[in-house]
Amino acid sequence: MKVKNTVDVTVRKEVSETTYTEVARDDRLLPQIYDYLDTEKQFSRALFFYEAGLQQIMAKLEILNREFQYGNDRNPIESVKGRVKSEQSIVEKMKKKGLPMTISAMMSNIYDIAGVRVICPFISDVYQVARMLLSQKDISLVTMKDYIKQPKENGYRSLHLIVLVDVFFSEQMQKIPVEIQLRSIAMNCWASTEHQLRYKKDHVLTDDMQKELKCCAELMAEADQIMQELATDLLKED
Repeated sequence: MKVKNTVDVTVRKEVSETTYTEVARDDRLLPQIYDYLDTEKQFSRALFFYEAGLQQIMAKLEILNREFQYGNDRNPIESVKGRVKSEQSIVEKMKKKGLPMTISAMMSNIYDIAGVRVICPFISDVYQVARMLLSQKDISLVTMKDYIKQPKENGYRSLHLIVLVDVFFSEQMQKIPVEIQLRSIAMNCWASTEHQLRYKKDHVLTDDMQKELKCCAELMAEADQIMQELATDLLKED
C-alpha cells in the first residue's frame, strides 16, 4: 500500500500557555480504498486502521493515568472512554454531508471515526492533559476547537482535538486520525444530561427548554470556575 505525501500548513494555536503547530492536510494519510461501503471486507479493513489509532491513544492515556496514580498527589484524569463509530453511524453522517458512499470519501471527510473522551476533575486539568498528549513526538495536531473559551450557542463546553498518531504496522507506519474530547466533570455532567434530553425519542425541545438548558450550562460553568479557584488555592498551600 502506498501513502500519498501531505502538504503541511502550519497554524499557531495555544493550549493554555503552550503553543503547538496545527497541521492541515490534503488527504487523510490512510490507504486509498475506492470500493463502495457495501463491500463489507474493505469497510472492516478500513476501520481496522482507526481501531489501531484508537488503541494507541488509549494506551498513552493509560500510561499517564497510571503514572499519576503512583507518583503524584492528585490525578488530572478522572476517566477515559474510547470508541470507533459503527458502520450505520458513519453511513448516516456521510449521507448528511452528501458524500459518495466510498471508503476514500469516508477517510477524507469523516474525522471522528475513532474517538476518545477524557474527563478531568478541573478545567486546568483539561489543558494539562492536552499539553501532555501534544508534547509527544508521535502525535501531531490537525485541528483544535476550544469550546471552553468559546462555548457553542447551546452552552456546550469541551476541548476538541483532531490528532494524527503514528501507528506501526507490519510493512509501514501510518498516521491515523483520532478525535480527542477533553472535559471537566461539570462539563460532562451537563453534556451527558443534555444529550439524554435532546435525543429522547418522540420529544422535541421547545425554545424555552433550550434556553433553560443553556442557563444550566452557564450555572455549571460558574460552579466549575469556583471549584477551579478553590483547587488552585489549595495547591498553592501545598
